Amino acid sequence: MRRSLFAAVGVVALVAVAGVLLVGTRGERGGAEASTTIGGPFSLTTHTGATLSDSDLKGTPFAVFFGFTHCPEICPTTLWDMSLALKELGPDADRLKVLFITVDPERDTPEFLGHYLGAFDPRIIGLIGSEAELAELGRDYHAYWEKVPTKDGGYTMNHTASVYLMDADGHFVDTIGYGEDPSTRLAKLRRLIDG
Repeated sequence: MRRSLFAAVGVVALVAVAGVLLVGTRGERGGAEASTTIGGPFSLTTHTGATLSDSDLKGTPFAVFFGFTHCPEICPTTLWDMSLALKELGPDADRLKVLFITVDPERDTPEFLGHYLGAFDPRIIGLIGSEAELAELGRDYHAYWEKVPTKDGGYTMNHTASVYLMDADGHFVDTIGYGEDPSTRLAKLRRLIDG
């Protein structure tokens, strides 16, 4: 009985070790996959009605946040945090573009988006695209969002809460996580600007 128990424990241990090795190997490959390009070309409409493309940003580092105006917490908090960071950066903030790309083009018209952004730093640029354009951009940035029905017959959006930091060449550098420490956030933005 004892031998059977030890044998069973031994088999479980071997399976566990094999599992760890397999996950570790996949993790290494996953790391290579995770380091694939983040970001890509785009041409979207700003909240003022102009067109902004990735080509227009060449030579300027930029921060990208995907969200929506009816967001109850994450989006206004993130935009407020970015507004405070821009203020703390002082004149250096003018060397950075902050983009707020709506994932809810059904409700977020340029006018509505412009009104919403009036509560934040005026340097934050709202961007709107078609469902197809946004879906392609979401794939390029490895960003996630989905429409979630609410009990009142409306909907909300689940979405990625990170800010993507892109260098002056449009290459991915880092992210700012939701609720990240203000000093860490500021340090990341300073590094991004200084390139």
